[in-house]
Amino acid sequence: MNNQAKRSDENPALTAEAVVAYLREHPNFFVEHEELLNEIRLPHRSGAAISLVERQISLFREQRDHYERQLYDLIDTARQNDRFFEKSKRLLMNLLEARSLDEVVIVLEDSFTGDFQVDFCSLVLFAEHKDFPISNVSTASLMECSDALGEELLNSVKAVCGNLEARQLQVLFPHNHADIASCAVIPLRYGDLLGMLSIGSRNERYFNTGMGSLFLSYISESLSRMLPPLLAKEGRGDEHFPD
Repeated sequence: MNNQAKRSDENPALTAEAVVAYLREHPNFFVEHEELLNEIRLPHRSGAAISLVERQISLFREQRDHYERQLYDLIDTARQNDRFFEKSKRLLMNLLEARSLDEVVIVLEDSFTGDFQVDFCSLVLFAEHKDFPISNVSTASLMECSDALGEELLNSVKAVCGNLEARQLQVLFPHNHADIASCAVIPLRYGDLLGMLSIGSRNERYFNTGMGSLFLSYISESLSRMLPPLLAKEGRGDEHFPD
């Protein structure tokens, strides 16, 4: 009886954990016992049992397909970025050639509604007096519309994308606010806040809070530097806009 207990203590029952530990301590086990690779059977999605070698090949194929999809996604993203870059460059070059605010608005509308396939484009400049005549550019009193726009828009230094409130859209899109489901609002700053460039879509999911806005920031910085001399050229710009 004692001998049987002793033998039991010397040869404890083999557990899965013990097997795992042994294989980890002996990574070359299957190299030395290669014949076992074809004998070990594993379940497969199809319901049939396959060997360890077949399972490994299946895993390699799945990994290959996964990496291929990632590669295709990266290539597609690179192509999209390249197209965005070309469109943005064309827009900025045309803006540099603009000689008046009228031409600036024409360039913006042609680019966003044509090249970028956006439904609406609106440029609102903040002036102390709404009767300041600037052709087809909308003007608004910053003091009067600050409550409607809110601090997030007024204090932002980069584009704000997503779904805005009706009162915000009325200021930013004075002629099309009822048709805007989502938009990107680009603050124009040159020292002070000069105005807002807004692009809108009828699709509520077209612009979202998580989308990138790097190229919109480039446009904002460039347009903000072009505006002061064009405003001064309009005649009375220095009376209503910051230097």
